[in-house]
Amino acid sequence: MKKLIVLGSGTVGALAAATALFGTGVAAADNYAGQTYSDASSAAGDAGQTVVVAARVGDKLDQGDCIVTRSQTAPFASANDGAHVSNTVQFYLNCNGGVATATNPGASVASPEGRAAKAAADEAEAKALAEQQAAEQLAADQQEQELAEVSTPDQ
Repeated sequence: MKKLIVLGSGTVGALAAATALFGTGVAAADNYAGQTYSDASSAAGDAGQTVVVAARVGDKLDQGDCIVTRSQTAPFASANDGAHVSNTVQFYLNCNGGVATATNPGASVASPEGRAAKAAADEAEAKALAEQQAAEQLAADQQEQELAEVSTPDQ
């Protein structure tokens, strides 16, 4: 029984020492993930950082409309003098588009990102349709007004 207690306390002590030596790890929030490249690069520029595109997936969107999936500060040294590069941030971009369709890749509608993109696309489509209908109605009203103004001579 004493051996079990000694062995157990030794294991707990070793785990405590390893945790103290190596740490538990720190989770850091990504400041730019989820933003468009244009918004994120503007924010990084305002923070005094230089933006480098580390990776890009897809080609359906313009670069400014691509979504930043993650970012990290540059983990490399300068090729010129070997000094650590501290003011550069790397962006990983997804340029596939908002939501997957039969012909275009993108986020699944089952994912939160896909649902949000689908809702935004549906809202934009409904707005465009409403504007088109309003323009058609205005044109029809103007044509009717013009026809009503035309007079025929009395006979």
